[in-house]
Amino acid sequence: MARRLVLLAAGLALIGVALGAFGLHALALLGTAWVAERWPGRWARWAGWLFVAGIILFSGSLYLLAIFDLGIMGAVAPVGGAAFLAGWACLGLAVWQGGQRAT
Repeated sequence: MARRLVLLAAGLALIGVALGAFGLHALALLGTAWVAERWPGRWARWAGWLFVAGIILFSGSLYLLAIFDLGIMGAVAPVGGAAFLAGWACLGLAVWQGGQRAT
């Protein structure tokens, strides 16, 4: 019974992390693609590239830290987080300016 519970917990944790990390980041990119189609422009392009950079820097650095115990990668993760924040700001600007042009 304990073995089954541990296996179940490990499997659910794997799914939770996979969906939480890559799932949400992929949704941000999908949303950006939709915004870029609806309100094209430089802010939408910037948002997309900043999300890609955030995924690579944030998720990548945490994976390298966990797998190879590279302590310096802990300092890289906040840079990826900042890229995510900048991506959301650019996405908001793209929609805001696109709505301004439509009226």
